[in-house]
Amino acid sequence: MTRDVAVRAGGGMLLLAAISASMGTGWLVTERPAVALILGIAVLVVAVAITSPVAIPLIAMPLLVVSQRFGTGPFDMTLSDWMLGLAFWPAALLAPRPFSRELRNLLWANVAYQALTLFTVVANPHVAGVVEWLHAWLLVSGALILGWAVGRSGNARVGTSLFLGACIFLSVLVLVAGGTQWAKGDFGPVYLTWPWPMHKNLLGSLIAVGAVVTYVRPTWLGWSPGLAWGAFWGMTLAIVMTRSEQGLVGLAVGVAVVALRSGVGNGQGRSRLILLLAVPALAVIYTVVREEYFSDNPHNSIRQRIDWLGESLGIWGESPVVGHGLRYWTQPDAPGTFQPPNAILEVLASAGVIGLVGFVLLIAVTLVTAWRLDPGIGTVAVGVTVTRLVQSQFDLFWVSISVSVPFVVVGICLGVAAYQEAQGRAGPLRHRVAVGSLR
Repeated sequence: MTRDVAVRAGGGMLLLAAISASMGTGWLVTERPAVALILGIAVLVVAVAITSPVAIPLIAMPLLVVSQRFGTGPFDMTLSDWMLGLAFWPAALLAPRPFSRELRNLLWANVAYQALTLFTVVANPHVAGVVEWLHAWLLVSGALILGWAVGRSGNARVGTSLFLGACIFLSVLVLVAGGTQWAKGDFGPVYLTWPWPMHKNLLGSLIAVGAVVTYVRPTWLGWSPGLAWGAFWGMTLAIVMTRSEQGLVGLAVGVAVVALRSGVGNGQGRSRLILLLAVPALAVIYTVVREEYFSDNPHNSIRQRIDWLGESLGIWGESPVVGHGLRYWTQPDAPGTFQPPNAILEVLASAGVIGLVGFVLLIAVTLVTAWRLDPGIGTVAVGVTVTRLVQSQFDLFWVSISVSVPFVVVGICLGVAAYQEAQGRAGPLRHRVAVGSLR
């Protein structure tokens, strides 16, 4: 009964919005055609959402990888963010109810993080901080609800495949660009410029999440071993070509955690052979770090990060309790113009010890919740969360796509668990993690 009321109320709100927008469009056609076009598109989106509530979330899945930016000032955000914000509303208003206990736990953990970081927003008032505070909520709770809508509606295979298809597309572009560079004797990092510019670290971090999902290859994904194997190794090679140290380390640790977990009690111990991936990964990282540390350039990424670590600690020491504000480094009176090169220091310098408590709580609840899911579902969530956490030890944590994508995957897993239970499989779900076939 409650679910029906919520769904009808959500549909009624969207219908009212569509009617109002339609009337406004007719009035604006001659006055402001550009605004009328935007409203017309909005009406179309609302109509699609009412007809098929999961349509917009599914359309958003492959677009979550698009880092092209739109907007001005503090609202200059990626297309990924805009699509997440757009897809959130039909997902929140029309997604199957009730939310599972696990999803509610994660949403409340994000509420706690938001409440504890509100101290720094109030103590350091500036527009960028307020926008980032709202943005962080969307990147976590919005992403979880979007993923839930896809998984709980029974569309986990389609939604995840659309996302992985976008990751494979980017990987192919990297392989082509990298192959061209290597043929010329240039083994430097690959930066994509088409179809939109992407930094090597963003590429590496994003593709690593897709690689972990294909490595796990949960049964609900429905991919054949050959397809998953080819996608995994193709994406891994693409990460190597980007020379994204954080992407490669995150992938290696994420895969190691998955492999070790899958070897406990479910007959998948042979999957631990994939741990050999850590050998070339560590070799590549050692070579790159050594080369940059002993180079004559004092401003390369390694030497710069070492300097920034010390300076970030000093900046945090100036305001240890509430920090200097979210995205403080974008302000004209900022104590430093650089970005802290580590997730812990980012939160400490931005939100102080109070904010760090909220951050640790959010990550801990996510990992514990994912770990307690049936391994056939939750191993994917564990893998992508660990991958992102490791990546953020070498850069900022709160980076748009790099945060939303893992939490969307976690939301899908929670939705799959609830969907399968609703289909009459309550209790332990008899599904195996398909790792071990990717050798």
